[in-house]
Amino acid sequence: MQKVILIDDEPLARVLVAEYLAEFPEFEIVASCADGFEGAKAIAQFRPDLIFLDVQMPKINGFEMLEIINEQPAVIFTTAYDEFALKAFENNALDYLLKPFSEERFRQAIQKYQSKSLKNVTADVSEMVNKFPEEQSRIVIKDGGEITIIPVADVEFFEAYDDYVKVNYNGKNFLKKKTMNFYEKVLPKNQFIRVHRSFILNINHLAKIESFEKNSYIAILKSGKRLPISRNSYSDLKHALGL
Repeated sequence: MQKVILIDDEPLARVLVAEYLAEFPEFEIVASCADGFEGAKAIAQFRPDLIFLDVQMPKINGFEMLEIINEQPAVIFTTAYDEFALKAFENNALDYLLKPFSEERFRQAIQKYQSKSLKNVTADVSEMVNKFPEEQSRIVIKDGGEITIIPVADVEFFEAYDDYVKVNYNGKNFLKKKTMNFYEKVLPKNQFIRVHRSFILNINHLAKIESFEKNSYIAILKSGKRLPISRNSYSDLKHALGL
């Protein structure tokens, strides 16, 4: 028996998927969730084989939910986004169903899953950031069993950490499975400056700049933390500060 979870903020959309799925007795719906928070908890509890996932939902969107789950099942997106937007993540999905979708189109998606002919969705959805502006203004963090939404404007700095990025916020560090290049691309450029290959600084948290050695500088933050400034980045930082 294949375990399935439905995650969509529209009740009628979940009902429709359930009705279409009833044709396939080898699938069992173990949870029906109205938002990404509920979906993440249900995935951790039931460890489904397949989820039907809406993209745009309240609280956190479908992509943000995928980032915070530990074991990722196969994903079929159910979304009202037009086909042009869908092309941006088509290669990352098992399949997608464009609302309103027919029973025949649903059957095709199930057949694709059963054939295992396509790869599962990945959590790397960097190319979608411009389609979802909320991902430019907030960061969804999972810390133990707690899920926290951090406003990007309140992040002190980002730090490279092996295959992760440390998000430094409110005196704590949170790991995100992202790259420094990703954040350099999507963060507001008038507020966040890549001051070093390992650090992106929120200039609103900058207290002062001090000379360190010949032609090198240190950023002193309001919290007292000290970040190195590379020679190539110093002029960018001065420009951002209007100096």
